[in-house]
Amino acid sequence: MTETMKLYGDVGAAGLDDWRMLAQGIHARFTTGDFATGLSLVNAIGEAAEAANHHPDITLTYPRVDVMLTSHDVGHVTQRDLDLAAQISEAARGLGVGSDPDSLTQIEAALDTPAPSGIQPFWRAALGYEPLDDAPDELRDTFGRNINVWFQDSGSEPDRQRWHYDVFVPGDQVQARIDAAVAAGGTLVGEHPEHSFWVLADPDGNKVCICTAAGRGE
Repeated sequence: MTETMKLYGDVGAAGLDDWRMLAQGIHARFTTGDFATGLSLVNAIGEAAEAANHHPDITLTYPRVDVMLTSHDVGHVTQRDLDLAAQISEAARGLGVGSDPDSLTQIEAALDTPAPSGIQPFWRAALGYEPLDDAPDELRDTFGRNINVWFQDSGSEPDRQRWHYDVFVPGDQVQARIDAAVAAGGTLVGEHPEHSFWVLADPDGNKVCICTAAGRGE
Protein backbone atom coordinates (compact mmCIF):
# COMPACT_ATOMS: atom_id res chain seq x y z
CA MET A 1 0.00 0.00 0.00
CA THR A 2 1.37 3.42 -0.92
CA GLU A 3 1.81 6.12 1.68
CA THR A 4 -0.93 8.13 -0.02
CA MET A 5 -3.42 5.28 0.22
CA LYS A 6 -2.39 4.52 3.78
CA LEU A 7 -3.33 8.05 4.78
CA TYR A 8 -6.52 7.94 2.73
CA GLY A 9 -7.47 4.82 4.65
CA ASP A 10 -6.82 6.64 7.91
CA VAL A 11 -9.68 9.06 7.17
CA GLY A 12 -12.14 6.53 8.54
CA ALA A 13 -9.79 5.17 11.18
CA ALA A 14 -9.19 8.69 12.48
CA GLY A 15 -12.90 9.21 13.03
CA LEU A 16 -13.17 11.84 10.30
CA ASP A 17 -16.78 11.00 9.54
CA ASP A 18 -17.38 14.29 7.69
CA TRP A 19 -14.66 13.56 5.14
CA ARG A 20 -14.37 11.38 2.05
CA MET A 21 -11.54 10.76 -0.39
CA LEU A 22 -12.23 11.63 -4.02
CA ALA A 23 -10.03 12.12 -7.09
CA GLN A 24 -7.78 14.69 -5.46
CA GLY A 25 -7.56 15.06 -1.70
CA ILE A 26 -10.11 14.60 1.04
CA HIS A 27 -13.39 16.49 0.86
CA ALA A 28 -16.15 17.59 3.22
CA ARG A 29 -19.49 19.34 2.67
CA PHE A 30 -20.90 21.28 5.61
CA THR A 31 -24.60 22.17 5.52
CA THR A 32 -24.68 25.65 7.01
CA GLY A 33 -28.18 26.57 5.82
CA ASP A 34 -27.43 30.26 5.40
CA PHE A 35 -24.63 32.53 4.23
CA ALA A 36 -23.83 34.12 7.60
CA THR A 37 -23.26 30.75 9.29
CA GLY A 38 -21.18 29.65 6.33
CA LEU A 39 -19.05 32.77 6.61
CA SER A 40 -18.53 32.11 10.32
CA LEU A 41 -17.35 28.59 9.50
CA VAL A 42 -15.01 29.87 6.80
CA ASN A 43 -13.52 32.35 9.26
CA ALA A 44 -12.98 29.56 11.80
CA ILE A 45 -11.34 27.42 9.12
CA GLY A 46 -9.13 30.34 8.18
CA GLU A 47 -7.91 30.76 11.75
CA ALA A 48 -7.09 27.05 12.04
CA ALA A 49 -5.38 27.05 8.64
CA GLU A 50 -3.21 30.05 9.49
CA ALA A 51 -2.21 28.51 12.81
CA ALA A 52 -1.23 25.29 11.02
CA ASN A 53 0.32 27.09 8.03
CA HIS A 54 -1.65 24.66 5.87
CA HIS A 55 -4.45 25.95 3.69
CA PRO A 56 -7.48 24.13 2.24
CA ASP A 57 -9.52 24.97 -0.84
CA ILE A 58 -12.90 26.35 0.28
CA THR A 59 -16.12 27.07 -1.62
CA LEU A 60 -18.73 29.15 0.20
CA THR A 61 -22.30 29.26 -1.12
CA TYR A 62 -25.57 30.22 0.54
CA PRO A 63 -26.49 26.80 2.00
CA ARG A 64 -23.15 25.05 2.34
CA VAL A 65 -19.36 25.15 2.62
CA ASP A 66 -17.25 22.68 0.63
CA VAL A 67 -13.68 22.03 1.74
CA MET A 68 -10.88 20.10 0.05
CA LEU A 69 -7.57 19.23 1.70
CA THR A 70 -4.38 17.96 0.11
CA SER A 71 -0.71 18.74 0.62
CA HIS A 72 0.14 20.54 -2.61
CA ASP A 73 3.87 20.52 -1.93
CA VAL A 74 4.00 16.70 -2.11
CA GLY A 75 0.99 16.08 -4.33
CA HIS A 76 -1.07 13.91 -2.02
CA VAL A 77 -2.76 13.72 1.37
CA THR A 78 -0.53 13.77 4.45
CA GLN A 79 -0.99 13.78 8.20
CA ARG A 80 -1.21 17.57 8.03
CA ASP A 81 -4.46 17.22 6.11
CA LEU A 82 -5.92 14.72 8.55
CA ASP A 83 -5.04 16.94 11.51
CA LEU A 84 -6.57 20.04 9.94
CA ALA A 85 -9.66 18.08 8.84
CA ALA A 86 -10.28 17.14 12.47
CA GLN A 87 -10.00 20.78 13.53
CA ILE A 88 -12.39 21.89 10.78
CA SER A 89 -14.97 19.31 11.84
CA GLU A 90 -14.63 20.45 15.44
CA ALA A 91 -15.20 24.07 14.36
CA ALA A 92 -18.32 23.02 12.44
CA ARG A 93 -19.71 21.17 15.46
CA GLY A 94 -19.06 24.23 17.60
CA LEU A 95 -21.28 26.24 15.25
CA GLY A 96 -23.96 23.55 15.22
CA VAL A 97 -23.23 22.77 11.56
CA GLY A 98 -23.78 19.28 10.14
CA SER A 99 -22.23 17.62 7.11
CA ASP A 100 -23.45 15.78 4.03
CA PRO A 101 -20.61 13.50 2.86
CA ASP A 102 -22.90 11.24 0.80
CA SER A 103 -23.53 14.06 -1.70
CA LEU A 104 -19.86 14.67 -2.50
CA THR A 105 -18.85 14.23 -6.16
CA GLN A 106 -15.77 15.16 -8.15
CA ILE A 107 -15.73 14.99 -11.97
CA GLU A 108 -12.82 14.66 -14.38
CA ALA A 109 -12.96 14.67 -18.19
CA ALA A 110 -10.97 11.96 -19.97
CA LEU A 111 -10.04 12.04 -23.65
CA ASP A 112 -9.24 8.69 -25.27
CA THR A 113 -6.57 9.12 -27.90
CA PRO A 114 -3.84 7.02 -29.57
CA ALA A 115 -1.42 9.96 -29.25
CA PRO A 116 -1.80 11.78 -25.90
CA SER A 117 1.40 13.82 -26.20
CA GLY A 118 0.44 14.98 -29.69
CA ILE A 119 -2.86 16.58 -28.74
CA GLN A 120 -2.18 17.69 -25.16
CA PRO A 121 -0.64 21.04 -26.22
CA PHE A 122 -3.80 21.94 -28.18
CA TRP A 123 -6.10 21.28 -25.23
CA ARG A 124 -3.73 23.05 -22.87
CA ALA A 125 -3.91 26.18 -25.04
CA ALA A 126 -7.65 25.97 -25.72
CA LEU A 127 -8.63 25.47 -22.08
CA GLY A 128 -5.97 27.73 -20.57
CA TYR A 129 -4.90 24.88 -18.29
CA GLU A 130 -1.47 23.85 -17.01
CA PRO A 131 0.16 20.39 -17.00
CA LEU A 132 1.06 18.70 -13.73
CA ASP A 133 4.74 18.04 -13.09
CA ASP A 134 3.99 14.74 -11.38
CA ALA A 135 1.23 13.68 -13.83
CA PRO A 136 2.14 14.64 -17.41
CA ASP A 137 -1.04 13.00 -18.79
CA GLU A 138 -3.22 15.50 -16.89
CA LEU A 139 -4.17 19.16 -17.27
CA ARG A 140 -5.56 21.21 -14.43
CA ASP A 141 -7.19 24.61 -14.11
CA THR A 142 -4.61 26.79 -12.38
CA PHE A 143 -7.34 28.44 -10.32
CA GLY A 144 -9.08 25.21 -9.32
CA ARG A 145 -12.50 26.29 -10.59
CA ASN A 146 -13.02 23.88 -13.48
CA ILE A 147 -12.78 20.11 -13.90
CA ASN A 148 -9.48 18.37 -14.53
CA VAL A 149 -8.72 16.82 -17.93
CA TRP A 150 -6.59 13.76 -18.53
CA PHE A 151 -5.57 11.78 -21.61
CA GLN A 152 -6.06 8.03 -21.82
CA ASP A 153 -4.05 6.07 -24.37
CA SER A 154 -6.67 4.25 -26.47
CA GLY A 155 -4.20 2.31 -28.58
CA SER A 156 -5.51 1.44 -32.03
CA GLU A 157 -9.17 0.91 -31.13
CA PRO A 158 -11.04 2.73 -33.96
CA ASP A 159 -14.46 2.72 -32.28
CA ARG A 160 -13.26 3.94 -28.91
CA GLN A 161 -15.38 6.79 -27.54
CA ARG A 162 -13.28 9.93 -27.45
CA TRP A 163 -14.51 12.01 -24.49
CA HIS A 164 -15.97 10.53 -21.31
CA TYR A 165 -16.45 11.68 -17.73
CA ASP A 166 -14.92 10.05 -14.67
CA VAL A 167 -17.33 10.69 -11.80
CA PHE A 168 -15.70 10.15 -8.40
CA VAL A 169 -18.02 9.42 -5.47
CA PRO A 170 -17.42 8.14 -1.92
CA GLY A 171 -16.88 4.40 -1.86
CA ASP A 172 -20.10 3.72 0.01
CA GLN A 173 -22.10 5.62 -2.63
CA VAL A 174 -20.90 3.72 -5.72
CA GLN A 175 -23.74 1.20 -5.85
CA ALA A 176 -26.41 3.83 -5.26
CA ARG A 177 -25.03 5.96 -8.09
CA ILE A 178 -24.90 2.95 -10.44
CA ASP A 179 -28.45 1.94 -9.50
CA ALA A 180 -29.73 5.47 -10.14
CA ALA A 181 -28.07 5.62 -13.58
CA VAL A 182 -29.47 2.20 -14.56
CA ALA A 183 -32.95 3.18 -13.34
CA ALA A 184 -32.69 6.29 -15.54
CA GLY A 185 -32.19 4.18 -18.66
CA GLY A 186 -28.47 3.38 -18.48
CA THR A 187 -26.69 0.04 -18.81
CA LEU A 188 -23.78 -1.28 -16.77
CA VAL A 189 -21.32 -2.36 -19.48
CA GLY A 190 -18.13 -2.94 -17.52
CA GLU A 191 -17.16 -3.70 -13.93
CA HIS A 192 -13.60 -3.19 -12.72
CA PRO A 193 -13.79 -3.20 -8.91
CA GLU A 194 -10.13 -4.19 -8.69
CA HIS A 195 -9.35 -0.78 -10.20
CA SER A 196 -12.26 1.01 -8.47
CA PHE A 197 -14.30 1.97 -11.54
CA TRP A 198 -17.49 0.86 -13.27
CA VAL A 199 -18.49 1.75 -16.87
CA LEU A 200 -22.07 2.71 -17.73
CA ALA A 201 -23.66 3.70 -21.04
CA ASP A 202 -26.64 5.91 -21.77
CA PRO A 203 -29.34 4.78 -24.26
CA ASP A 204 -27.26 6.22 -27.13
CA GLY A 205 -24.14 4.33 -26.06
CA ASN A 206 -22.24 7.28 -24.57
CA LYS A 207 -20.18 6.08 -21.65
CA VAL A 208 -19.26 7.34 -18.19
CA CYS A 209 -17.06 5.84 -15.48
CA ILE A 210 -18.29 5.82 -11.90
CA CYS A 211 -15.09 5.85 -9.84
CA THR A 212 -13.98 5.84 -6.24
CA ALA A 213 -10.60 6.63 -4.76
CA ALA A 214 -11.16 3.93 -2.13
CA GLY A 215 -8.84 1.01 -2.80
CA ARG A 216 -6.81 2.69 -5.53
CA GLY A 217 -3.09 2.02 -5.20
CA GLU A 218 -3.53 -0.78 -2.67
